[in-house]
This record gives sequence, structure tokens and C-alpha cells, in this order.
Amino acid sequence: MKRILTITLTLFTIAIFSQSNLNYVEVSKTLLTNIKEKKSFDKEVSILSKTNLDDLVNNLKTDKQKIAFWVNVYNAYIQISLTENPKLYEDRGKFFAEKRIQIAGETLSFADIEHGIIRKSKIEWSWGYLSKWFPPKWQRKLRVSDVDWRIHFALNCGAKDCPPVAIFSAENLDKELDFMSTNYLEEQTTYNTDTETAKSVSLFSWFRADFGGICGARKILAGYGITPEEPKDLEFKNYDWTLSLGNFRNLPNL
Repeated sequence: MKRILTITLTLFTIAIFSQSNLNYVEVSKTLLTNIKEKKSFDKEVSILSKTNLDDLVNNLKTDKQKIAFWVNVYNAYIQISLTENPKLYEDRGKFFAEKRIQIAGETLSFADIEHGIIRKSKIEWSWGYLSKWFPPKWQRKLRVSDVDWRIHFALNCGAKDCPPVAIFSAENLDKELDFMSTNYLEEQTTYNTDTETAKSVSLFSWFRADFGGICGARKILAGYGITPEEPKDLEFKNYDWTLSLGNFRNLPNL
């Protein structure tokens, strides 16, 4: 009996040790890769469901690690949820707000991940100018230190006009986000040289504070070479919410 208890305790200790020493960015990358290649992703979903707050806090120490992990997770669960039940998209407000992702000892919504963690506790309907005064403990521990506007061109919400899905790493995150932002904005932006007016994606309007306001968005378009000069005016395209899954984009060797 004593031997059985010793073996059981040893196996339990190994399981805990193995879970706490996982590289969670790599787990998120494998999850998305398996979805893309239509392989089983049950193992990765199980690993994430068994994480606790301390696991992730101790593993995701930098903003680059946090962004890579949470963007991959967000994009993965969008694909999983809407592939299993496309009808969920008929009520998008409910879909994004409903708690459905088991991770960090919590059940999170897509809104929790996007606005709470990646956008540092922003109030969703405030153009990004307002933050929550009393975010929950898990959110304060997991969220980024600084909001990176490029995440808006990395998160895929399942719609036709969403940015494509890429598989992000912490090591090359800056180059990867620049690549995705540049390609997406080139596809989404037109420029009238006569009127010096750019017309681009509505994300610039919805989350304007994250970009430094509309003035900041105009500077981004010029700075990334999307427009030949800083536009005098910036207009926004209608967003196509038609459901479109499986829109992956390969990242080059950066």
C-alpha cells in the first residue's frame, strides 16, 4: 500500500511539474498549427484548460510573450467555436461576450481576452479612451503593460474583413506584427492623391485611442508606406461581417 501511495504521489508531482514548466507560447502555436493542418488539437485544449493563474503569470513574463500567446489562443478558439457551430455568429454580441474558453483557472470570453488582457482592461465601447477602474485580479495579473496597436491587425474575429490568421512567436513578434499590419493595411486601404484622402478599415475608428487618435492613424498609414504621404483626411470602409473561417497567412522567415 505504501508503495502504491509513493508511486501515485510521484506521478502526481511529475504531472504538476510538467504542466508548470511548459512553454505556453509554444503550446498556443501548436494549437493553431494543428487547426490549420486539420489535425487533432485535443491535447493542447486539455493543457490550456488545466492551467492556473500562477502557471501563466510565471510563464508569460514579457508583453511579447503575452501578446503572442493570447493572440494565438484567441484566433484558435474563434476557429474552433465557429467551425463547431457557425450559428453562434448570428448573434455576434453574445458570441464575443459569452464565457467559453477554459484557461488560467477561469472561463473567459473573447472580449475578456481582447479588451481585458491584450488591450489592458479597456472599456469596449469607448474608442479605447476609457479603462476599467476595478478589473478582476486575474486580468491585472495577465494583461499587457502597454497596448500595441498592431494587435488589431493580428486578431481574427471570424469575419471576411478580419485580418488573416498567423501563428505568432515571442522571439520575432515585432517583425511578425509589422508584416501582418503592412499586408493587411495594403489590402484594406485606398488613397486619392487629388484629395489626399485615404479610405481604410473601420478598426482605425473603433479603437482610435489605441492608434493615437485619427491623427495617429494617418501617421501610421504614411509611416508604413501604405500611403505616399500623410493623408489630410481618413475615411472608413464598411466592415464585411460575413463569416469566413480558415483564412490563414504564412509568415515568412523574418
